[in-house]
Amino acid sequence: MGAMLESVPVCCPACRRERLYSAPSYPCACGAAVTPRLDRRTAPTAVVHRAWEEEWITVRCPACGRHDQWPQPELGCACGTVMRIPVTGTPDAREGATSPPSPRPARRPFRPIAIRTARDAVTATAVYLGRLGHRDIRRADQRPTSGIGLAARGLLAQVDPGVRPASLRDVECLWLTAMAESSECVYFSLSGYAPDARARADSLAVPLFVLDLTGVPRPVNAAAGALDARGGD
Repeated sequence: MGAMLESVPVCCPACRRERLYSAPSYPCACGAAVTPRLDRRTAPTAVVHRAWEEEWITVRCPACGRHDQWPQPELGCACGTVMRIPVTGTPDAREGATSPPSPRPARRPFRPIAIRTARDAVTATAVYLGRLGHRDIRRADQRPTSGIGLAARGLLAQVDPGVRPASLRDVECLWLTAMAESSECVYFSLSGYAPDARARADSLAVPLFVLDLTGVPRPVNAAAGALDARGGD
């Protein structure tokens, strides 16, 4: 039976409202789930401006020792403030940490993460890519035309949490960047795709997924359907 997720009280620095927060778990390539250890001694801080290097933390899997980068834990308050939750030490291994590693990472069960923020969309995408068997998921070296770029060995993914459908230019730029890096590519959007973007993706065999608010990626073209089926093998 897996350990209970750690919950800590956090106090909003703007309105002083207090609530419980549990850090999300992330899938290690060895099959264990790792969770950043929350720092109870340090108060959360309000996110005033975004800095790319502050968006990620490095966590170590105690089951295999692998270090991976994942989004910095954050929590939105009802007053509108976004809080950055401090972490410390080595993350705990959750479900699967004491079990033998799965010989094929794509067989791990998919545990979607509900999407409330752009960061949640990135985390949900990373979890899904881990289910497909991709390891060492990290932020991409180049920023995409919109949204956030993720990369793994041989793969470039674009996560678009915007309110407009992804455009033809978005799809073509992702494909061109992936071609330059000799990688496959895949697009995840919260708001779907313009008709010409879908048509161009079909001609280029770019998998297109729509992220619903439960965190489940839904294939919207044949290339995505084939990729999703491969992940279920």
